[in-house]
Amino acid sequence: MAKVYAITNQKGGVGKTTTSVNLAASLAATKRRILLVDLDPQGNATMGCGIDKSSLEYSVYDVLVASKAIGECIVEAPESGFSVLPANQDLTAAEVELINEIGREFRLREALATVADQYDYILIDCPPSLNMLTVNALAASTGVIIPMQCEYYALEGLSALINTVNRVKQLINPVLEIEGILRTMYDGRNSLTNQVTDELRRHFGNKVYSTVIPRNVRLAEAPSHGLPILFYDKQSKGALAYLALAGEVLRRAASDTSANTQAEQIHG
Repeated sequence: MAKVYAITNQKGGVGKTTTSVNLAASLAATKRRILLVDLDPQGNATMGCGIDKSSLEYSVYDVLVASKAIGECIVEAPESGFSVLPANQDLTAAEVELINEIGREFRLREALATVADQYDYILIDCPPSLNMLTVNALAASTGVIIPMQCEYYALEGLSALINTVNRVKQLINPVLEIEGILRTMYDGRNSLTNQVTDELRRHFGNKVYSTVIPRNVRLAEAPSHGLPILFYDKQSKGALAYLALAGEVLRRAASDTSANTQAEQIHG
């Protein structure tokens, strides 16, 4: 069964979509089967994979609102080696249309359950706000990856997000955990960057990924070409950073699996 990670932060402009697309491509490069779910009505992850959001026959909206079979809505990212459940502006209406539906927060989880055995990892790119779409992502996930900049206000936003995750865990998804905190747009020469890093490590310990994503012009250019950085400039610092992150994600997953197996043997 796939590991399902929501990539989220209630603050915009922190690298959620960049991380979603490039982590998907980097994991796919290791021969893992990957599904990227675009849950943002802006459809930036869809476009960043080289898929034209304006010419979609079906999208994640049809899965959530029209109960369309998810397999009919998934498309392949050209050249990138992974699958995409795409999004466009239709998704804006989903919030209103789901408001009176029973079990509305579980729509995505129920849909993903029908294809979970076809993938190793499912990554969900969340919108930059706490709404019904984000709740659907958190309800469907086993882990949360939080991209954040090393800035003072980012710490305040992180606190609110952790509270949200804990609330969802308590009320609707008891298996939900913080998978990792990813420092993006990183500049190690900046003293505030180092202070925020120290603060994160003090509060979250090894939940903070060792990998950092640097500020990188090539990384910023790649989406306009509809390509993950690995296919736009594989020698760039951004590409190397996301490959390193994929390695770290895989090592953590292997470690978790090993720990769970040992626990089952002890209690079995």
